[in-house]
Amino acid sequence: MNADVGNCPPETDVIGSIREKRVYIRTYGCTYNTGDTQKLEEVLKHQRCSLVDDPADADVVIVNTCTVIGSTERKILRELRILQNHPLYVTGCMAVVSKEVILSQSNARVFPPEEIRAAYRRIGTVTGRPIGIVQVCHGCRGACSYCITKNARGWLTSYAVEEIARQIQALVMQGAVEIQMTGQDLSAWGMDIGLNLGHLLSEINSIPGHYRVRVGMMNPATLHPIMDSVAGAFVGQKVFSLIHIPVQSGSDEILSRMNRGYTREKVIDIVRRFREHIPDLSLFTDVICGYPGETEEDFLETLGLLSVLQPDKVNVTRYSRRSGTSAALEKDMPDRFKKERSRILRIHAEAIARKKNACLIGREIPVLFTEHPRKGSSMGRTAQYTGVVVPGHHEPGTIKRVRLTEDRIYYFLGEIV
Repeated sequence: MNADVGNCPPETDVIGSIREKRVYIRTYGCTYNTGDTQKLEEVLKHQRCSLVDDPADADVVIVNTCTVIGSTERKILRELRILQNHPLYVTGCMAVVSKEVILSQSNARVFPPEEIRAAYRRIGTVTGRPIGIVQVCHGCRGACSYCITKNARGWLTSYAVEEIARQIQALVMQGAVEIQMTGQDLSAWGMDIGLNLGHLLSEINSIPGHYRVRVGMMNPATLHPIMDSVAGAFVGQKVFSLIHIPVQSGSDEILSRMNRGYTREKVIDIVRRFREHIPDLSLFTDVICGYPGETEEDFLETLGLLSVLQPDKVNVTRYSRRSGTSAALEKDMPDRFKKERSRILRIHAEAIARKKNACLIGREIPVLFTEHPRKGSSMGRTAQYTGVVVPGHHEPGTIKRVRLTEDRIYYFLGEIV
């Protein structure tokens, strides 16, 4: 089904040259990157290519790259060297910010991710999946001192409400029961076109169908001015009661040096206001430990902020110096301190999650099934996006009452009532 058509630049030479081939695609990074890969797959199928699951069976290999942290980039470069014997193509964020490095270590043809979108708009089809991805914007309005993604994805560009609604409708008609809205900063959506995310979510709530929307990562700096509008739209039946806001640090000094554009108190204010609208809200957050100059006091303030916020999940990342960012000019912290602080953060975050989860054991909760993580089991989501795994095969879209029987920290095991 056609989901996203319109006037666009002609098909690029690089993507357009891959025709009637067996293609293996390896994807790294975030949900947005996975969305790019799904669009690329549609273009390749239109060019009479077939997709294979093993590079050994492929005529062409495409690697969709991520460059957020140095360890991921090094892993990708090792894989590119291993894949040298294949006709090799590289896209994603590294194709923009590390093109010369890629070319120095491989014989790949490199094309930027924007070319995928341009080629896809000529096709616009979607393949039926229980979980669909909808990109609502790319780029951001921030200038975080440590972030290299801005160099790859650029300034904020919001996609039109009508275009986003068309994609959701197409995915739902093809069987999607979970829609993952993604962008580098979702709460920035609309700032360049005179709208805001609350407006978009209100429009999505009116789209008919049996599905729920997971709203992706929102930056506190862009969310705080519109938090009441966005929180009000979350009350709609189509949106999972989950917000993902990366706090990165609980220290105002470190947040200032990171150039994040908000304070600790603004984060607390956002969570408080959302919980006023949605008392059973789930909260995910991200924390960077070991940022240059982070003192023991700064670190303790981060632990304290997590205690105040009581998040359901914390993604902990050790600071990674990225060439071309302003933070790369500062003195890096020894890795042993980063490792120890990340260990303490994970233990603290898991203790918070276990305490919150303990009161849920034995409860019976409606679960929307979305996928099959392995043969003989099914996974679904509660209204708060809590993952629940049960034995047996339950078709995506099925809603059943499930008794939660075992806490696995970031998901539960359960049994059908």
